Amino acid sequence: MKIIDAHLHFCPEDPGYFSEIAVRAGHENTEAHLRQEYERLGIVGGVVMGNGGVSLSEHEKYPSYLRYCIGLDSMYLRKSGGAIPKAAWDLAEQHLKRENCVGIKLYPGYNPWYITDPMYDPCYELAEAYGKPVAVHMGETAGTGAILKYSHPLTMDEAAVLHPRVQFVLCHFGNPWLPDAACVMQKNANVAADLSGLLEGRIEVDEFFREEKGYTDYLVTWIRYMGDYSRLMFGTDWPLANLEEYIEFTKRLIPERFWEDVFGKNAARIYGLEDWLKG
Repeated sequence: MKIIDAHLHFCPEDPGYFSEIAVRAGHENTEAHLRQEYERLGIVGGVVMGNGGVSLSEHEKYPSYLRYCIGLDSMYLRKSGGAIPKAAWDLAEQHLKRENCVGIKLYPGYNPWYITDPMYDPCYELAEAYGKPVAVHMGETAGTGAILKYSHPLTMDEAAVLHPRVQFVLCHFGNPWLPDAACVMQKNANVAADLSGLLEGRIEVDEFFREEKGYTDYLVTWIRYMGDYSRLMFGTDWPLANLEEYIEFTKRLIPERFWEDVFGKNAARIYGLEDWLKG
């Protein structure tokens, strides 16, 4: 089975946060180590969620097995007080013209604005024009500075209704607001989700499913409630979790008959990565 990692972060030059969480997950925060682990585990490639700036040069570092979503609001909003300049949207369009840029990433919660704010209208216009998805951080945030009401999955319901021709990706399945995420997805056919960020660090899988049975049963319940496995994608949130353990963890959540869809085919379709599954 060929696997696509539909949600990772790629900051191998970072000596701080990303390197520290990689060690806790049993990994090294280097491109060579990521490539080695992907090859060992049958992961043919991954989608990098945009961190940092929007200059074209900042996103020319990715190896051939990675694609990226350009992140916009993480660069501007907290500095500007709630504005994204036209020049940034112009740069975003230049990114979307690239084959290896497969979407846009937004970070509500980390930024105190709803994704329905009119300042995001150019985002959705570009996404529709180029036929590329908008991935949105949903659910719990890292650190104490974020404001969770902005990253609640119900905020995506309104955005999906207002922009029915835009493909949204509800990142992290909205964890821990799983019923709300499942309801938003069930109602809106233009909303998919990735299953990244549901745990971190190292786990012993059998032990985790015994000791955290309430949580894992809750996940399975609301994934089944949503009921459409064609709109779920495997993702690791690298370097947050151990890759091998996360694959096994996800397999326990998804019926085996849907593994090929969730682990590869859905991301290939949603992010335009069909070539990765050929051969």
